[in-house]
Formats: sequence, structure tokens, C-alpha cells
Amino acid sequence: MKRVIFNQKGGVGKSSIACNLAAISAEMGYSTLLVDLDVQGNSSMYLGYDIHSDEARKVDTNVASIFRQKRGLLTNKLTPQDYVVDTAYDNLALLPSSIELERMERDLESRYKIYQLRKALEKLEQYYDRIYIDTAPNFNFYSKSALIGTDTVLIPFDCDSFSKQALYNLIDNMMELKEDHNENLRIEGVIINQFNAQASLPAKLVAELRAEEMPVLDCYIGSSVKMKESHYQQKPLVHMARSHKLTQQFISLFEQIENLAPGSFFQQDIDRGDAEAKTELAAAE
Repeated sequence: MKRVIFNQKGGVGKSSIACNLAAISAEMGYSTLLVDLDVQGNSSMYLGYDIHSDEARKVDTNVASIFRQKRGLLTNKLTPQDYVVDTAYDNLALLPSSIELERMERDLESRYKIYQLRKALEKLEQYYDRIYIDTAPNFNFYSKSALIGTDTVLIPFDCDSFSKQALYNLIDNMMELKEDHNENLRIEGVIINQFNAQASLPAKLVAELRAEEMPVLDCYIGSSVKMKESHYQQKPLVHMARSHKLTQQFISLFEQIENLAPGSFFQQDIDRGDAEAKTELAAAE
């Protein structure tokens, strides 16, 4: 299963959602890969990999190397899996971003290498149960490549009036791409992020989306300083604050997209003998 987290609007929480869902997936026992296609490298940084470091600049273990190899500039016989790096967390691997992506984009587009990522992802599926793909906040070569290569798309929505129009524009673009390049592309759902239950506008916007039959997922993600702390510590919430309300919201979201029964995550901990999970399961319910 391959999932792209994508929205053309910036600041909607793509990287936070991608990394936290991937971390929960790994904790649930799925062999999981996070692919960072955003030149900013926020997902890579979140998982402890600094794409701007001297070490990162000296090695070829990043997503740009896949595109370079496909261009015939590398003479070795490495596979996409050879460019993946381990993270500090069991079952969770990373295909880091690279500052080279921006420089390479025009050349790749002119050579029409739009299907090359799909070929790489097909090979990577041999090693991973779940692949999450973070993208840049624009409809560029790399985000199109991801949408062509994925099974489903999760769309973050940050309850802003500008976000609603951006959502419609995004869906129009994706439907055109689906028709031309990936007939199996499916919108898995719209993720309501940074939701403030005390304010009237977010609830109004969500109600409008539901009335227009947008595939809004039932689990909303709130706002909390814990997310910023999580970024700073480079620890996904499930590893930094397992029982926090925000973490439980992400877990509920994961259970919904995986069609798992509510409480499955904490029940797994209980089955493994984690007594604290009983309290967390009760809180989640």
C-alpha cells in the first residue's frame, strides 16, 4: 500500500501527518517506508536526517539518487532499496530528500521521466508493507510523479477559507492526472488538521465539505504545542508523548484509514503486556 500526503497549499501539516502516520504504522508492526520528495526535507529532518549536513551531501542515500540512476548517470547496479536509510525506530525506514531535487527537476521534466518514481516504488513494495510519500506544496514534477506512482492520496485540510478553494483546484488537477496517467488513483480522504473545536469557522467549513460530499475522514487532528516539541526533538508523537490527546487523534486516524477497530493500537500494547496501555485505551475510547 502506497499513500501520498499532498496538498498544493503550504502550511497544512503534510510532513507532520506523513511522519506521524508512518511512525504509528511501524509501531503497529508494518514494515514502513517514508519517502521525502519535498526539497525542504522537513520529513527527513523530523525523522533525524539532516539533508543539509556535510555527511548527507557526501552520500548517495537519498531520493535524488533514484532519479540520477534512471538518467543513466550512475554506472553501478544499485536498486532503490540501496538508497534507503534506517531511522531510530523499529520497522521505520526513510528515503531522504535532497537539495539536488530542485536543480534536477527541469532536466527530468524535459526528458519526460515522470514514470520513473513509479517504477522505483514498485520495487520498494517488495520490502515494505506501507509506503508514505511526503510531497512539496505545489503541483510540480515530483508531486505528479508521486501521484502517478501511488495507490491513494490523503489530503490535509487546515480549516482556512482559502483552503477550501485550494482543495477544489487540487482535486481537479488530480482527476486530470488520474485520467491521463494513473487510472487507479484514489482519494482516500480529506484529513481535517489543526482543528479548533471552540471556533465556529472550522466546524462551518467542515460541514460545507461534507454537504458537498467531500470524502472527509471522521478523525480530526487538533492543534497543540506538542507538535512543535515533537519537531524540535525529532521524535514522532507516538514515541514522544504516547498518551497525549494529539497522539491519540493520530492513532484514531490511522485506525480509520487502515479499517482497524477503534482501540486496536492500544489493544496491541495490552496483548504484549503493556499495563499502561490499558489506561491509554480507556482514554482513547
